[in-house]
Amino acid sequence: MDGKHMQIGEVAARTELSLRTIRHYEETGLVIPSARSQGGFRLYTETDVARLMVIRRMKPLGFTLEQMRDLLDATDRLDGDDALDVGEREALLERVRTYQQGAAEQVEKLRIQLARAEDFAATLGARLEQNTPAARI
Repeated sequence: MDGKHMQIGEVAARTELSLRTIRHYEETGLVIPSARSQGGFRLYTETDVARLMVIRRMKPLGFTLEQMRDLLDATDRLDGDDALDVGEREALLERVRTYQQGAAEQVEKLRIQLARAEDFAATLGARLEQNTPAARI
């Protein structure tokens, strides 16, 4: 190997995704290994790892596989070598903006959930503190 490619185990460690999950994303066409070794092992590049990180970040925000595919398609086309006319580029940017807005909305919902969870944990902690025998002395 020339250092430009990584096997699936290294990719799994770097992305904190299981081998099974990475293979699932390959089966669904979200991330295709850039190459195969002579022995048939999947080989990934930094670009493949970056795609997996996008997917990993989208999943907890509730995006579907189809939405992930759509966003990756839009960003691939924006980053690609193909010349895009102004209208095409703007349409792609609008797609990305829509996902950015959706992500921001989900993040806000998660912040609210986290604040409620922290409040609940603090309430339970205070209750335990009040009812600990050492606190009554």
